[in-house]
Amino acid sequence: MIKLFAMDVDGTLTDGGIYMDGSGNEMKRFDVQDGQGIAALIKKGVKVAFISGRYSAPTQKRAEDLKITRCVNGVKDKLPELRKIAAELGVTADETAYAGDDVPDVECIEWAGLGIAVANACAEAKKAAGYVAKRGGGRGAIRECAEMIIRINDGEAAD
Repeated sequence: MIKLFAMDVDGTLTDGGIYMDGSGNEMKRFDVQDGQGIAALIKKGVKVAFISGRYSAPTQKRAEDLKITRCVNGVKDKLPELRKIAAELGVTADETAYAGDDVPDVECIEWAGLGIAVANACAEAKKAAGYVAKRGGGRGAIRECAEMIIRINDGEAAD
């Protein structure tokens, strides 16, 4: 049973693009279907966390809008944060899923009982993952993963 689904943001929950204007304002594109997947997981009792390597106001706002359990926004060493969140929630590594796309995510992917790389992930992340999503970051990968976690938790076979 997966009790915690944690994920990277840039390149995983988004397509990796960062839009900036000349004044330094930042915008990101989030997939509505990914948001629906996260909402479905929360409704099923799964805790959801964002662990982002760079601070971003849009990431914080998205976390608030989705009412996720925890948002760690702007941390370079992600694994200690993932372990801390799991420990605070009383969740083991085997009860944790983590999705990422790049080298800073590899340790988290390896630590989690269900390590996931999105389709556009780098080779190192894909190699570390037990599951590689068919869809890319910011393009429905998190929805795909959410649906898989719900199937796992409901006792159905995963794809």
